[in-house]
Amino acid sequence: MTWARLRGPTYRDLVYGEVGGKELHLNLYLPAFSLRSCPLVISLHGGGWSSGSYASPGAEWLTGYGFAVASVQYRLSGEAVFPAQIHDVKGALRWLRARAPYYGYDARRIGAVGVSAGGHLAMLAGVSAGHPELEGTVGGNEGEDSSVQAVVDYFGASDLLLRSRSQPRATEPPGSVVHKLLGGAVREHPERARLASPAFHVHAAAPPLLVIHGGKDPQVLVDQAERMIACYQEKGLTVESEILPEEKHGGARFFSPAWQYRVATFLRKHLGDLSRS
Repeated sequence: MTWARLRGPTYRDLVYGEVGGKELHLNLYLPAFSLRSCPLVISLHGGGWSSGSYASPGAEWLTGYGFAVASVQYRLSGEAVFPAQIHDVKGALRWLRARAPYYGYDARRIGAVGVSAGGHLAMLAGVSAGHPELEGTVGGNEGEDSSVQAVVDYFGASDLLLRSRSQPRATEPPGSVVHKLLGGAVREHPERARLASPAFHVHAAAPPLLVIHGGKDPQVLVDQAERMIACYQEKGLTVESEILPEEKHGGARFFSPAWQYRVATFLRKHLGDLSRS
């Protein structure tokens, strides 16, 4: 049975904030059946921080496993440089928490799933709750918590300083993805690069993390996954990893039913047993 057959109400183009006259939106997908409030997962799209859309297919299939899913728009690097992107994600999280009683999901149990650039933002959201430079004020609701309780990263970057050494073509030339994100090369903005790197924010209370990465990924090298895994392990935190030795950057295998089940099982473990939802 497909996730669409198990999907409940869908709310499209909800406005969670406005910046400089630009509205920021999210799509909210609810599961068909839930006897009590279900966990929520935010879905963050890829595209090198410079392209992609919240309206594209993401993690909506998780409704078939009993999760509510919010696909979140964030400003792209052509519109605003970092930290605008994480400010938008945090603004969406606060907005979603404030409206949990209306939509019926559980604000205490929120996960983040992201692909590529979205994986980077999901990890950063996971490890930086309350960080004064990374919270922002997008959308208001500043009395709400912006934390997440579990993170799934599909081949996202974790350390932009490391990336500037192992993959400089992605970080240094004008027009490269990290150059556009930071508003300049990593060598020109090392502190901004550090601020944008999840690996530097891992702390003793960081949420459980599942890292999925291709061993032959030419766009985001596997050393980015290894770096984040090592940071978690050094602090004795819960981290699970799936490095697919022959896979590159994305591809059908990552999103096959078997891998969807793997992700859903991880989220179920850390956000609650949905058999009792």
